[in-house]
Amino acid sequence: MKQITLFLTLFFYAQILGAANLPDDGELKKMIGRMLVVGFEGESLNDNNKIIKDIKNYELGGVILFDRFYNDKTKIKNISSPEQLKSLTSTLNSSAIKPLLIAVDQEGGKVTRLKPAYGFGATPSAKVVSELSDYETKNIYTALANTLHEAGINCNFAPVVDLALNPENKVIYGLNRSYGSDGKTVTRYAKIFMDAQKNKQIISVLKHFPGHGSSLDDSHKGSVDISKTWSTVELEPYITLINSGDADMIMTAHVFNSNLDAKYPATLSYNTNTKLLREKLGFNGVIISDDMQMGAISSSFSLQESVALAINSGVDMLLFGNQLGFVDTDKLVEVILGEIKSGAIPFERIQDSNKRVELLLKKLKKP
Repeated sequence: MKQITLFLTLFFYAQILGAANLPDDGELKKMIGRMLVVGFEGESLNDNNKIIKDIKNYELGGVILFDRFYNDKTKIKNISSPEQLKSLTSTLNSSAIKPLLIAVDQEGGKVTRLKPAYGFGATPSAKVVSELSDYETKNIYTALANTLHEAGINCNFAPVVDLALNPENKVIYGLNRSYGSDGKTVTRYAKIFMDAQKNKQIISVLKHFPGHGSSLDDSHKGSVDISKTWSTVELEPYITLINSGDADMIMTAHVFNSNLDAKYPATLSYNTNTKLLREKLGFNGVIISDDMQMGAISSSFSLQESVALAINSGVDMLLFGNQLGFVDTDKLVEVILGEIKSGAIPFERIQDSNKRVELLLKKLKKP
């Protein structure tokens, strides 16, 4: 009985000591805010808009822009013309105390937010690009980088470095989002894409780690198991681009692989994000989750569970696109704050992620 009492005493003392070492709530909320990239509604903004208040109150790490709503393609969300977009990003930047990631998914082909229909230049899909020369590819991605830069976009969730390994795959292969089935080919074209963006101070994001190209299902809708289809060849682009120093930011995939983790999908997996990506592959940059509201995560884990598991797995920034659902930033911050105070998320993880995010954002010049 004395041993149990001593254990409980030490446990509660450790909890109190840990809480005492935390910064005040206001500072801690800003540290949490730096780890968030969120979506919002609006083609134009002012100080009364919630997203502007969130950027100021929490010093958000970033926002993500979409042209249309996921469930209503007739309704404009954030992007309607070059002039409108430039004004929107200018407002976002002017409201930010620190550099702010303003991100889009502008891969080319079918995954394009800045569309020709709105007055932007067209960019072909990765599959089409893979049939072109390096010279032609450089011209295409230089034009894309110029378009993003002019629009005020400083982070592109591209290039895709998934390998086109499964013809039955609808989300990568079926949408022509891969440069091919060969790792060296994929790496070559991805590097041209990244170099063009780097020249315009646009942060590239490699996706989807550890590989989505061999999957059968779509993680937007539910669980995706790649245990029987995935192979280590899918890591080749990451290994090459990490070793060359080109990889600043990598996005996780919501795929389950029992060979890497018997319990959790990659986004929530310590084995995948810390042991494999950080320790084995040597990646020291920012790990960002794929959208935490996708069915592969939201249908199996509560918000409280998913944010704690993701952060503890090694994820530095959590993406909430607010396309597939909606979660208020205030609630999100409070949930993570509660997990830190309870000890479920060690404060050291918040510190580590903040350091990586700050190093990344130093590469951006605040307008």
